[in-house]
Amino acid sequence: MKLKHIFAMTAVAASLTLAGCGGDINITPTVNDTSTTDNSVGDNSNNVTNNNGGGNNAVEVVCASYTTDAGTVEGVAAGNDCLYNDSFASANISITSNITFEELPDGGVHVFEKALQIGADGDTSTGFTIPANGPTMTVKPGATLAFKSGEAIIRIARGAKIQAVGTLEKPIAFTSAYAFDRFDDVGNGAKYADWGGIIINGNGITDQCTDAQRTGGTCNVPSEGIPSFFGGNDNTDSSGSIKYAKIWYAGSGPREGGGGDDLNSLTLNAVGAGSSFEYIHIHQGFDDGVEIFGGAADLAYIAVTDTQDDSFDLDAGWQGDAHHLFVMHGSVTLADGTVAHMGNGGFEADGLKGSSDADTRGGFVPSIKDVTIITTDELSVRDGPADGSSSMGFKFDDYFNASFDNVLVVKQNDNAAVASSCITHSTDGEKQADKITFVNSTLACDSDAEFAEAQFGASAGGTLAGTAKTAWFDNGGNTRIGSTSDVLATNGFSTNTSSTAKNANTTGALADTDTSSNWYKWVEAAYTAAKAD
Repeated sequence: MKLKHIFAMTAVAASLTLAGCGGDINITPTVNDTSTTDNSVGDNSNNVTNNNGGGNNAVEVVCASYTTDAGTVEGVAAGNDCLYNDSFASANISITSNITFEELPDGGVHVFEKALQIGADGDTSTGFTIPANGPTMTVKPGATLAFKSGEAIIRIARGAKIQAVGTLEKPIAFTSAYAFDRFDDVGNGAKYADWGGIIINGNGITDQCTDAQRTGGTCNVPSEGIPSFFGGNDNTDSSGSIKYAKIWYAGSGPREGGGGDDLNSLTLNAVGAGSSFEYIHIHQGFDDGVEIFGGAADLAYIAVTDTQDDSFDLDAGWQGDAHHLFVMHGSVTLADGTVAHMGNGGFEADGLKGSSDADTRGGFVPSIKDVTIITTDELSVRDGPADGSSSMGFKFDDYFNASFDNVLVVKQNDNAAVASSCITHSTDGEKQADKITFVNSTLACDSDAEFAEAQFGASAGGTLAGTAKTAWFDNGGNTRIGSTSDVLATNGFSTNTSSTAKNANTTGALADTDTSSNWYKWVEAAYTAAKAD
């Protein structure tokens, strides 16, 4: 089916016709010369009031605005939508004052053609000073921000913040403009890589810089996606909060004007522990769901469905923790009828980005608990079949360390044409495998697909060299059942607490008895949306 109706507009919004919408809508935002007044709000003269039936039910369409030395720059209201072209936001514009995106009436959408960059960016080794109190991008509950190209990336600079806090009833959406019929001129609907995703650059610690650079204030790691820098020496730094938010159809691949980067739906570059990321649903991303380069940001209540590459990619000396993570790989049917198999690793766990001599973790071992990973038996369209990258639970690499508790991995392995496994280690991933532990966990994987390698190699950490990987996993009192058995409830996403095959202490990301919690409802909605593809 076409992937265009999950974010379907309401009947009222659908009835609106935008003048000249046979192609891109090119409306230049107005700059109001308010230089002699307080520009913190602006006069919003381009906003409109829609009566929608008369009487006293008029609802104002409030487009976002921000201030510059020239005055206030505003989006343009078109029906219930707000349009922002490259005069408002682009790779050449950094917004340095606060900006707010309101929920728009009757399914209205904030639509961007290009990049939305919040905060000034620069290289501190060439004289740039990171603002101590940069601008904040606020997104109100129920607001939808939609993007029209792979160039359209949200970038939050060091010193700036994002405050995108929705509610269970009114989640925030960051999505493709092509999920809405009125912006989908071709008619193919939304799909992965329609836009660039969210990149947050923080002042935290990453092993991509030296000690001297961090202490000297000259840690400037180039970010993927758009020219900008991240890194510092403060793992308590705050880049804001994202909560009750959906990030769909993101992770641009090759982009206009060049090859570009393979981008993630949410990239946390050296983001500090003062930030918060909870109740996020990432769907149909092109590269990773969440990729973390250093820092100490925690993750909680995150669902990742049908992302092409890895759902969680942890790298560059990350010093955070995570709990309640739900991963489901699957397949999506594109507009031309072809089927794309989605999902490589549930986790790609890369401990270090630099050399082992640059290990910044100081003995810190992340705690990752309450996890469900539901794999498929297919090759991911993202990397396979050229390199044989199949859907799997964990890929351990680059001196990774972590303590895993209450993890459920499910794999049927009924596709004989695909070499598949639940857990694999690279040679570097084995070197500190003695610092990777599992407890209270269950591998519900076909016995031929539990481990890609039968035993640890000669360079494995501790005393693991030559040890069978089954013995390594079993050592934590975990359970391997050699099949998917009945570990999932009939709803397909929660753990069947009545199953006697699984470890008695394994409930994974959520139990079938927890139907009233916000987390259960969040995952249920994510599962339903993914299955609609």
